[in-house]
Amino acid sequence: MPHPRLTPPLRSVRGRLAPPRHPPLPSLPPQEARAAYEKAAGVLEINAPALARIEDFHIPARDGHALPARLYAGQGAQLPALLYFHGGGFTIGSIATHDTLCRELSRQSGCAVVSLDYRLAPEHRFPRAVHDSWDALQWLARHGQRLGLDPARLAVGGDSAGGTLAAVCAILAMETGLPLALQLLFYPGTAARQELPSHQHYREGLLLDATLIDYFFAQYIAPHEREDWRFAPLNAPDVEGVAPAWFGLAECDPLVDEGLAYGDKLRAAGVPVQLEIYRGVVHEFLKMGRAIPEARAAHRDAARALAKALNP
Repeated sequence: MPHPRLTPPLRSVRGRLAPPRHPPLPSLPPQEARAAYEKAAGVLEINAPALARIEDFHIPARDGHALPARLYAGQGAQLPALLYFHGGGFTIGSIATHDTLCRELSRQSGCAVVSLDYRLAPEHRFPRAVHDSWDALQWLARHGQRLGLDPARLAVGGDSAGGTLAAVCAILAMETGLPLALQLLFYPGTAARQELPSHQHYREGLLLDATLIDYFFAQYIAPHEREDWRFAPLNAPDVEGVAPAWFGLAECDPLVDEGLAYGDKLRAAGVPVQLEIYRGVVHEFLKMGRAIPEARAAHRDAARALAKALNP
């Protein structure tokens, strides 16, 4: 049964989010789960907006692997840029599944967005996704001018697992002196274990549940590695001086308390934090803009924060 706090529009589309005729993702091998997620990714999306520039290219990783990336931008040179990491539990998701969201963030903010296909588990387990993400950010800071971007005006962002990667990259950037204007965090995972109250309160019956979380993390990381702050930013020893943060959280989400806790950690370290909780919606609501007004509101709010941070 749906949680009583869900908004009426979300209740009305809930059957389309997890049709009974489709096997649940945790019952599928990762490769099949990726295909199923990609097939369903656009069902509730807004229409993909057109942009002046959409370009596919590659970014070299530290081991020589060419990481696929896609640039979204309007007209103009030396644009500020957001490096975006898609969600999907480090196991599913891609540039394609988050194409519309990245287009919309670029269109509304006036900034460029670079979306990264970091390597996925279980073929590439922790910390490969972290390495790929950090390598991409460093490359963009050094070579962004080749793409008509301004390396002095960079932000990182992502949703869910991608939000985790963005938070980690922000800490690495702080430690190495790479300036960032913003970390844009949509319902990030930040804790080593699923022990905060929201994990119990929303553990079943919603789009992201305890079974799916366990499935993703089993693919990605060994139990003894989960205390590493590069998986759990709440464990980071020092976040003083990290980039300002904008959070977009879903109320009815097992991860909502993790986002709140990380926001509190940043504030305690003197980091500017803006945090929005979208009431009555679930994890992944960002990609439901055709049916869920809160998704369109989150797009606007995030784009506004991005434009303000990158165009001071």
